[in-house]
Amino acid sequence: MLRNVFSIGLVWADGLVRLGILWLALLGAVAASRDRRHIAIDVLSRMLPPRAQAVVSVVRNLFTAAVCALLAWYSWIFVRDSREFGDTLLDGWPAWWFQLVMPVAFALIAYRFAARIVHTLRTGDAT
Repeated sequence: MLRNVFSIGLVWADGLVRLGILWLALLGAVAASRDRRHIAIDVLSRMLPPRAQAVVSVVRNLFTAAVCALLAWYSWIFVRDSREFGDTLLDGWPAWWFQLVMPVAFALIAYRFAARIVHTLRTGDAT
């Protein structure tokens, strides 16, 4: 309404919306990985015998944990560099405060998938 009616706007509003979407997406991904409601394509593994399902589950979870751990590492480097260079957002706030959600979220997701590997190896249960 400010933009369309009064021809003014909040300079920081676009950045705040972008940060809100980043936080919402990553916190949603953490919650989805906790509840095992993330996107998964496993059409073939359902037709395998239980032992093979466990092997496929370990390989799939190992790959996912490795990718998320790499994303956590490189997003940590990004946040560290943002802090070193003094990047700011939203009219002067340190950018790294808002970006810290990235390495934390990816590390949590990697941990959850690694924990599933341990669970599958201990119990043989692929679920």
